[in-house]
Amino acid sequence: MKRDNIILIGYMGCGKTTMGKCLAKLLDYTFTDTDELIEQQQNRTISEIFATDGEQGFRDMETAILKQLLDKKSDRLVISTGGGMPMREENRALLQKLGTVVYLRATPETIYERIKYDTSRPLLQCENPLKRIKEMLAQRADAYEAAAELNFDADEMSQMELANTIADSIKKS
Repeated sequence: MKRDNIILIGYMGCGKTTMGKCLAKLLDYTFTDTDELIEQQQNRTISEIFATDGEQGFRDMETAILKQLLDKKSDRLVISTGGGMPMREENRALLQKLGTVVYLRATPETIYERIKYDTSRPLLQCENPLKRIKEMLAQRADAYEAAAELNFDADEMSQMELANTIADSIKKS
């Protein structure tokens, strides 16, 4: 049986955390962020985890967090996930068990504008971050689409407009 949670997926900078907090407040749900849960459990930042355990180690931690959230049997959560979480088939299945999966799409240019000064994103610490965003979005698009029940463009609307649109769609489904 599907749980009464809303899981936000999408590339970094698409608005999962900011809009997720608006959505949680609007619906009177509890907001949680899987990256923050990992940082709390590990007592390290995501950048430190990538530096010491590598991307694979971090992805293993993401899967473990999803299993913990399922075991807690919590409902009425808005869950913001890490951008790469849906890349694993196992994670996609866990996300779908956890609740309604919502994919927030944004163009590479929008994402770049939102995160160009954010040094806490290890996968974008490179010479040409916009090119890297385009490459990663192309690699991840199919996984995002496969995981999601609902898709929304996160470029044009304000965070609150997007939260209202998502809330209306979920109430109808």
